[in-house]
Amino acid sequence: MKLQCDVEVVNRMLPTFGLKNKGKSSRAVLSIGKHVDRSSQSSSLYLLICTAKDRSGSKYKLKENIEKFFTWFVEEGKATVRLKEPAIDICLSKADTSSLKNFLSAARLAHRGSDTDSLPLSTLGPARARDVEKPKKKLSILSKKDYPLTASFPYSLEQLQVSYCRLSRVDMRMLTLRSLRRLDLSNNHIKKLPSTIGDLSCLAELILHNNHLESFSDALCVSTLQTSLQHLDLSQNQLTVLPARFCQLRHLVNLKLDDNKLTRLPFHIGRLSKLRFLSAAHNQLSVLPAGFRNLCLENLDLFGNPFTQANGLEHTIRLTFPLTLQELTSRAVVDLRIPHGPHLVPYQVCDELDFCKACDCGRSCVNSFIQTAVSMNLHLVSHTVVLVDNMGGTEAPVQKHFCSLMCYCEFMDSCVQRDLR
Repeated sequence: MKLQCDVEVVNRMLPTFGLKNKGKSSRAVLSIGKHVDRSSQSSSLYLLICTAKDRSGSKYKLKENIEKFFTWFVEEGKATVRLKEPAIDICLSKADTSSLKNFLSAARLAHRGSDTDSLPLSTLGPARARDVEKPKKKLSILSKKDYPLTASFPYSLEQLQVSYCRLSRVDMRMLTLRSLRRLDLSNNHIKKLPSTIGDLSCLAELILHNNHLESFSDALCVSTLQTSLQHLDLSQNQLTVLPARFCQLRHLVNLKLDDNKLTRLPFHIGRLSKLRFLSAAHNQLSVLPAGFRNLCLENLDLFGNPFTQANGLEHTIRLTFPLTLQELTSRAVVDLRIPHGPHLVPYQVCDELDFCKACDCGRSCVNSFIQTAVSMNLHLVSHTVVLVDNMGGTEAPVQKHFCSLMCYCEFMDSCVQRDLR
């Protein structure tokens, strides 16, 4: 039975002599095995702790020698074993959770001295140098010949780059790296992302530049990435649209969508309140969504999109007279902020409520509205703006919605008055 983790041995007697512990942990290998006493020809179970400085290790008797186990944070890979003799606390951290649980169970059995024959005991010998090295945090693989086919990725990785390896899919071994904060899979041939990427709860940066992606999974937008993902690079792919729930990735700070085939941006992109850098150059955008006006950016790049000329007279009418009962009810639910969910109303209605439109008058509209586009200077939402076209323009059309014919007429009257000034 072996366990690799960080270990700090704390002597409980030092404070009585006015001394302090160093308070520094080191990488170690812990082993439970039998030690034979040659003088008495008897054997007993011992715990061996080997570090890089002391690969031969220090032995501690286990039978009837454990005072207490502290396991409050075992799910975080942390635990403490308190020995009676010598009076020390063995503090364990940065351990694999399942391995730590198995190790503590074996230590309990060794302490009781019962059922020890069933324990997977280890040889109490010096540790190998590679076993006591500091865990690897960063790994870059930049060619296919260097890509591991049989060996696993180091479990402790926080940054992983696998580029120019012609990967056609995401290797499932990467998705077991629970400490991963940055995953760079740029310059490959990946067509689809597995929804299990959303299980990487620490993932803050996901770089998928220059692949063959045709879609971004809706499941990723409702995963743990909602609270962890800050940087997302989807540039140079084959994306035509992003899912409606994309804007639930509300911790995004940097979003790159350049060189795709996007015909529109997510309707509620304005809900990305932490977004500061947005680039969506060289796509097929003809108009920006209404929520775009709610963004507060530092840098914006929309160069090379075929934006249409905004004209308030050109509009789409989807009003019904009179309004349907469902439309009236939906508007009331949104305007009065009445809680709703799939347990109260049908799932389709929930989608409609979640993606309602806002009129200039402050009221909402769901399926019945008038839509037009108005020109907006992009400096209103961003400190720095890359020119929209070669003519030096910084304006782009933005959608506008009206809940009634009266609101639309008031808007047109204001436009006419402005033109007359």
